[in-house]
Amino acid sequence: MSENAGISTVEDGPSIDLRVFLPSLIIVLIAGVYLLQDPTQAEAGATAWKTWVTMNFGWLFLLVATATLGFCGWLALSRYGSVRLGDPGEQPEFRELSWAAMMFTAGIGIGLVSWAFVEPVYYLVTPPLGIESGTAAAMEWGHAYAQFHWGVIPWAFYALPTVPIAYSLYVRKTPFLRISAASEGVLSTPKQRQWWSPLIDTLVIIGIIGGAGTSLGLGVPLVAEFFGKLTGIESGMTLNLAVLAVWTLIFGTSVYRGLKAGIRRLADINIFLAVFVVVFVLLAGPTVFILSLSVNSVGLMLNNFAHMSFWLDPIEQGGFPEDWTIFYWAWWIAYAPLMGLFFGRISRGRTIRQVVLGIVGWGSLGTLSFMAVCGAYTLHLELEGLLPVTQILQEQGQEAAVVAIVATLPFSTIAILVFTVLSFIFLATTLDSVAYVLASITTRNLRGGVEPARMNRLCWAFALAFIAVGLLLAGGLEAVKASSVVTALPLIPVLGVLAISLIRWLRASDTGG
Repeated sequence: MSENAGISTVEDGPSIDLRVFLPSLIIVLIAGVYLLQDPTQAEAGATAWKTWVTMNFGWLFLLVATATLGFCGWLALSRYGSVRLGDPGEQPEFRELSWAAMMFTAGIGIGLVSWAFVEPVYYLVTPPLGIESGTAAAMEWGHAYAQFHWGVIPWAFYALPTVPIAYSLYVRKTPFLRISAASEGVLSTPKQRQWWSPLIDTLVIIGIIGGAGTSLGLGVPLVAEFFGKLTGIESGMTLNLAVLAVWTLIFGTSVYRGLKAGIRRLADINIFLAVFVVVFVLLAGPTVFILSLSVNSVGLMLNNFAHMSFWLDPIEQGGFPEDWTIFYWAWWIAYAPLMGLFFGRISRGRTIRQVVLGIVGWGSLGTLSFMAVCGAYTLHLELEGLLPVTQILQEQGQEAAVVAIVATLPFSTIAILVFTVLSFIFLATTLDSVAYVLASITTRNLRGGVEPARMNRLCWAFALAFIAVGLLLAGGLEAVKASSVVTALPLIPVLGVLAISLIRWLRASDTGG
């Protein structure tokens, strides 16, 4: 029996699926109105929900993270790794550099710029594993933990849904770019699909909005701070909203133009900017110190990977795992369906092994390089007393600290300008892919090579901007974190369904079923 047996041929063209579109959009609008109506109460409520989730389900997030990494390793190394996600002998749709660039810029976005310089300093002040604050050990572990949080596990979260989605699209020829379509190995009967598919897709949309909300909450104030430094305009809510308006115009235009004309070009530009930034900071900063600390951190991670992956601090309950590791795993889970849909869409013609190793390999190489170089540069400033990073972070906030660090680089005005452009495009490419995928999920009969309607894409672009305004008014890092943590929890079983669905399809192909 052929691989796509049992799948009905779709004769109608793409159209909006109101079963998914309307409830998802209504929930997003209600959340935005709630944030706008009483920002203070919204922030308090979001923080309370985040605390409840991390305290009661932290163990689950850590187990899921390790299981996801193990599953991806099995996929890449098993005999199924040679399965081509496309027709036999088909060549990849995108060349390697563009493919890697789109994944890297969409999968990380503005978060990398927001955290790369300051995350080790947070850990220097509140270190993990019971280490004394401000010590040499706290500095070494702070640098290592920052790379751990941005290393192989995040990219494994992205790789897991990518493979079943690409398999569904390009092997089974399913005419839907949806998580529910990639779950049909489990949802095998029409009745199951009728009831569960809209629910799964709605949960995915809510999770995507939550993850994107975190990126917006981090990114808009940072770009506003960079822009204020360049122009002398005082940063604040007015400037934040102005930046958001320009951003919406940029990524709305890119989404309107489509995948190849818009998103790929932005990604190609940004990957070169990112490489330039890493090399510039490495050469302009204390090169030997950066390289030495980075190699040292690799050793710490390799020696302690299992401990770091499962550490929950259940006795002292200092809060580090909940505030950082669990938050990050939740953030990646919230983004995982989005990245799986986007990466799956652009991975036609590659084998399962190439996809898994490419996502985890290229992605980790990019993020670890960025985090290692920028984080070590900041620790050098703090260690040598060249800039009171800790003081700025505590008194003025994260955005001011990042801008102050960048301002210490040679040719500081040009450096700030480059980082401003980099941040703009990073978030634009992330939100491009968000709007593109949200439009795809809410479209019926969307074949793999067809793009969703432009007005549908624009609708989700503006819905994201609406949520962003609410999060900016609510303010506070904890409220921003909460948008990912709370929406990620119901997506954990969705990842499990995708893994089981893929395994059933692969085993069925072995037996000719």
